[in-house]
Amino acid sequence: MKMTSMIIPSRNGLPLLQRCIQSIQKYTDTPYEIIVVDGGSTDGSVEYCRQQQVRFISTPSSRGFTRSYNLGLHLGSGDALLLLNNDVVASPRWLSNLLNCLYSSEEIGIAGPVTRPTSSKQIADMPVNPLKQSTEMINLPDSRKWKSVERLDGFCFLIKRELVERIGFLDEQFPPGYFEDDFCYRARLSGYRLLMAGDTFVFDPGSASHASHHKEDNRQVQNPANPNDHKFVQKWGVDPRSFVRIEGGDTA
Repeated sequence: MKMTSMIIPSRNGLPLLQRCIQSIQKYTDTPYEIIVVDGGSTDGSVEYCRQQQVRFISTPSSRGFTRSYNLGLHLGSGDALLLLNNDVVASPRWLSNLLNCLYSSEEIGIAGPVTRPTSSKQIADMPVNPLKQSTEMINLPDSRKWKSVERLDGFCFLIKRELVERIGFLDEQFPPGYFEDDFCYRARLSGYRLLMAGDTFVFDPGSASHASHHKEDNRQVQNPANPNDHKFVQKWGVDPRSFVRIEGGDTA
């Protein structure tokens, strides 16, 4: 059975981290390890990880979302590698469904769930909080609800190890909200497909994890004149929001 390394960055977000880990422990029915990358928390997060016997890295200060994920990716020993925001709440069968989706074909490199609330295409076609429903009715496996997409949001981002070994780690010039654009694009250039698992719901309250981890990165993502759009165009010569090629872009 496939083993999954879950990588969760956190900084002074103990209540969110506790809720996230408790939901994972309650609803995950496949082998996994949790790796918390802590950015200098002073709220008891490290002590909590020790109590839960969760693997963790504690750095003196915040390293940024993307660097934190890369630290965890270097430590992860799983067949699959899951990048997970610390405000995500897991649900019944969530990981087994995602793994079924990810390993449904050799062509699939990344899989992601649907959620609410969200402004992305990964919006769940179900009530605002389906976790209030009977657990027997949530996340019933249904491959008809899988959909090929050009990008997936990074709040819950399941990757095959072989993909990381082939294309490398996250590009640290991009903060949260952009590493997935770059990584998804690189995966597609290498011949992999991305699947949105419409039969897999997790609850994501929104930007809480970003706000509790890296306020500076969060301001950059929300800025309409985001300099990372320019970085992406310089690197790939395409618009990161549509993946349409822009003339004159440097693709070297």
